[in-house]
Amino acid sequence: MSVEIMRHALTGVSGVPVTAYDASGEVEARVTARVYQRVAAAGIHNIVAAGNTGEFYALTPDEIRRVHEAAVAGVDGKAPVTAAIGRSLREAIRMAKDATLIGASAVMSHQPVDPFAAPAAQIDYFRDLAEASPLPLVAYVRAEGFSVDDMVRLAGHGNIVGIKFATTDLMLLTRSIAASDPNGALFVCGLAESWAPTFAAAGARGFTSGLVNVAPKLSLAVHAALARGDFAAARAIVAKLEPFERMRTKFRNGANVTVVKEAVRYSGLDVGPVRVPGLPQLDRKDREELHALLRSWQETGDAF
Repeated sequence: MSVEIMRHALTGVSGVPVTAYDASGEVEARVTARVYQRVAAAGIHNIVAAGNTGEFYALTPDEIRRVHEAAVAGVDGKAPVTAAIGRSLREAIRMAKDATLIGASAVMSHQPVDPFAAPAAQIDYFRDLAEASPLPLVAYVRAEGFSVDDMVRLAGHGNIVGIKFATTDLMLLTRSIAASDPNGALFVCGLAESWAPTFAAAGARGFTSGLVNVAPKLSLAVHAALARGDFAAARAIVAKLEPFERMRTKFRNGANVTVVKEAVRYSGLDVGPVRVPGLPQLDRKDREELHALLRSWQETGDAF
């Protein structure tokens, strides 16, 4: 897929489906593909395979490839599939080449988690990966410490189609957008619906979402409101989904995927527990509160 087409897809909602496991804890490709099929059928603009909501860091490289395959099969051409890659640069390059063979439209590289990573060298990582990748690359930036010059250098690479900006450093975001070539990489809100209005006001386009696993209509409604510049309407929808997103932030985001998986399970798909070190299951109180919220969404036709 061309850089221009992927740039357009990134201006929409980039949904990140969960990964299903069977009773023995192995990746369940059939159910995983079904999750992707539901998200694609809902009209989500770009679908990220094995992203953080898909438990990227809990998966082996072979399992990541299985998830990518399940994603391509489930989406079935209804939307671009952006295959999440990462780890060492050599592993990431191999994953990017594999994603091309599988039929992905683009790749998204997680930021390196090496504890001794220097900001400028992390930009080198993304740029070197973009050089070697046969597919357009989305760079996932989620740590502090980068400069405007770092962001401009990242956005200026011809094969980097987008920057998933996932920190709350709005000053850096605003200054980086202003300093970057408007025809270069697109800056995308990487902190989901709750932050999407604020990021849009700062100049970002599009946003990521785990909510699409259970309530894609709400995600698309936020996007539609922002697309027409109706920030009041966007904020009203965000207020409706805020309890869901706030529950995900418990334990320093340790419950993030757990909440989404419990919601998917409630909607009728058994996707198994979250792998450690994520929180495997919600406690009874949180589960009851989540179910009550989901029932209210189902009554209004907003959730599966």
